[in-house]
Amino acid sequence: MKKLLLLLLTTLISMAIELPKSINTEIETVEKNSKVKLTQDIPKGMSGIVIHNYGNKLSAITHRVISKGGGEASVEIYDALGHEKIPQIKTAIKKGDKVIFGNLYNNTLLIAPNQHTYRDITKKLKANWIHPDSYAMFLINNDQSKLSLDNLKKFSQQNQIGLVAIVSKKSLLILDPISGQYLSEEPLSQSSSEKIISPFYARFEQISHNIFSADEKKDFLEYYKGIKRLK
Repeated sequence: MKKLLLLLLTTLISMAIELPKSINTEIETVEKNSKVKLTQDIPKGMSGIVIHNYGNKLSAITHRVISKGGGEASVEIYDALGHEKIPQIKTAIKKGDKVIFGNLYNNTLLIAPNQHTYRDITKKLKANWIHPDSYAMFLINNDQSKLSLDNLKKFSQQNQIGLVAIVSKKSLLILDPISGQYLSEEPLSQSSSEKIISPFYARFEQISHNIFSADEKKDFLEYYKGIKRLK
């Protein structure tokens, strides 16, 4: 009976977690130093896009924005397409432009210590889950051996990923990889005795165990220590 109650409690804690949702707002005023005022306050760290309406049912994404909190946001060049032959849109940001924060938040990458934890979270939370196999292959193809905010951002930009959910020892960290800021930290109960995989769970054995050379494996931090030092 006690085990059953513990299982139910763990499930309830996990089910209470919700991923951030997208928020629509508008540009209220354009300020100096690539900053804008929004028509509403947006949680700090959320990233999004600016859409300009040209009329005649024609609109386009012109900028990327990152919320600073307090109804303010910084403005950046929108480079998500990442192709040198595609010209950059040079439309100036204007009052009344539509802003969508978290436009890709439904596309989420989960970094977990093992298969049990990965399956448990992806079953309980609704999202378009991007499998960590893809991120592992990205690291291999770019000759990188550590998780970092920098390579998470690059991978997310290339694959249209809006959030990275990261399992730490006692919580689920929700990261916006574009801003590089954590949006929330949700308590997470874990009861799995399954072996922890470094640097993170990936489905294929050759990725999970051979992502590093033999020498690098010996010195590499175990999963939870690696997450703690993610920067």
